[in-house]
Amino acid sequence: MTNEQKLEQIKKMKIVPVVVLNTLEETLPKMQALVNGGLPCAEITFRTACAEEAIKLTVKNFPDMFVGAGTVINREQCEKAIAAGSKFIVSPGFSEEVADCCAEHGMLYLPGIVTPTEAMAAIAKGLTTLKFFPASNYGGLKTIKAICAAFPYLKIMPTGGISADNILEYLAYDKILACGGSWMMKGTPAEIEEATKKAVELVKNA
Repeated sequence: MTNEQKLEQIKKMKIVPVVVLNTLEETLPKMQALVNGGLPCAEITFRTACAEEAIKLTVKNFPDMFVGAGTVINREQCEKAIAAGSKFIVSPGFSEEVADCCAEHGMLYLPGIVTPTEAMAAIAKGLTTLKFFPASNYGGLKTIKAICAAFPYLKIMPTGGISADNILEYLAYDKILACGGSWMMKGTPAEIEEATKKAVELVKNA
């Protein structure tokens, strides 16, 4: 799958669930809940020690799931995430070494930005689809529109403070590819499945 095809897949799904796994045992039940809920996608964050193994386990058991790694902040994590089977890499900010690592592997990289200067650093590496994080803390849609006015070729995936209450407002703006969020990941696997179904239904016609 090319990076362009991966971006099309993200655009089609409209939501990228941000998944924090504290234990490996949580992995399969939560991934199954996302699949059952109609959203076979996960950005598994490198905030916890089991992230690498969780990605491997997910890729093995859900080969058709669109699985990426989030909170990747250095080359070492990036290499591990790619070797584990990640289809895309996401960072909370822009990392030149992660950008270089992804370029070497032909891997889709979505770096986080909140300012025009950070956007320019990413653009200098040939990156034009960027994460805006933490969205709600840095002006949300208003700031995204201001940045995209300066760089009209950018596509943005806002993350941070996205919920069922505001996602449709974000998705209505044509520069927004999809939204990252964790609001559907709370509770038991059954609760995650139900919340995921509601999220998918909510954005279906966005």
